Amino acid sequence: MSTPDPLAPERPVPTTRELFLGFLGLGMTAFGGALPLAHRMIVERRRWLTEPEFVELLGLCQFLPGGNIINLSVALGMKFRGWKGALAGITGLIAVPSIVVILLGMIYQHFQHDPNVKHLFAGLAAAAAGLLIQMAVKIALPLRKNLVLAGVAIVCFVAIALLRIPLLWVMLVMTPISVILTARYGERFAARPQVAAGKDSGKDTVKKEGAQ
Repeated sequence: MSTPDPLAPERPVPTTRELFLGFLGLGMTAFGGALPLAHRMIVERRRWLTEPEFVELLGLCQFLPGGNIINLSVALGMKFRGWKGALAGITGLIAVPSIVVILLGMIYQHFQHDPNVKHLFAGLAAAAAGLLIQMAVKIALPLRKNLVLAGVAIVCFVAIALLRIPLLWVMLVMTPISVILTARYGERFAARPQVAAGKDSGKDTVKKEGAQ
């Protein structure tokens, strides 16, 4: 788990109403892929979670059965406001899409053989793929600071994408391995920030003493 930074500014704690409205807006605008927009809303705009916290929570949601974004809305609501927050999050997320899907299903029955409609869905699929790639890059970037986590991510990618091993078996095998490796070697192979301020202050002290 990520450790909070004592020097970081205090982040806002969302109310139940804010959770509902946040996921309601997400459900109304997330066409094709909700995770990239969820990341933008939760981390960048509303600052409910930090980047490491979002990655950890998303990893838990991916391990659980069900849709990732559905699990994320429930987990985030539970984190801040208990069962009321979880209910507000999932209700806001699925309210508008459920109505839209029912209406589109009724329309699609009448125009499903139209070639323009087929081209439309092909374009939406391409846009969704682009959003998922962008989301994957954002999640993977923080891993470059830790060789252990980056190695686990690469192994999982090879197993699922190249070797075509079922996701369930990969998660069952790699999850305990990842936990053990991170607990034992995570800090050792993590990138350590350079203490630039200390060096600069030391240089300033030397300059002042030389001037005197």
